[in-house]
Amino acid sequence: MKNYQTIENCSIIDFPKIQDPRGNLSFLEANTHIPFDIKRAYWIYDVPGGEIRGGHAYSDLEECIIALSGSFDVVIDDGYNSKIISLNRSYFGIYVPPMIWRTIQNFSTNALCLILASKPYSEKLYIRSYDKYLLAQNKEK
Repeated sequence: MKNYQTIENCSIIDFPKIQDPRGNLSFLEANTHIPFDIKRAYWIYDVPGGEIRGGHAYSDLEECIIALSGSFDVVIDDGYNSKIISLNRSYFGIYVPPMIWRTIQNFSTNALCLILASKPYSEKLYIRSYDKYLLAQNKEK
């Protein structure tokens, strides 16, 4: 039961928002706003209309997904339930623990998706087949 997660383990994170007439500022800090050490940051941009990103789970990696610009939907799925979270503000994101299947879709024009991860890139952490994900999720339960 170590890695078994449900979509209820995902959460919206509100980042500090400092309002100023010259422009607003938000920030985040590892282990304060983000519940893990940040080991990698990457971003997705210039997504053609109708394309879907993600489509995988991680065996042992946490993420925070943020819409820095524009909007998109994050679909989280635990093998039993799924939920769509619309991200469209740069001052909040969604925390996704290990063993949650995720896809990112409905990108607006010029959307910029920032993803913060708890580990450096390793192909070994990915579960890219939904059938294999369901098998792994059932073993963990």
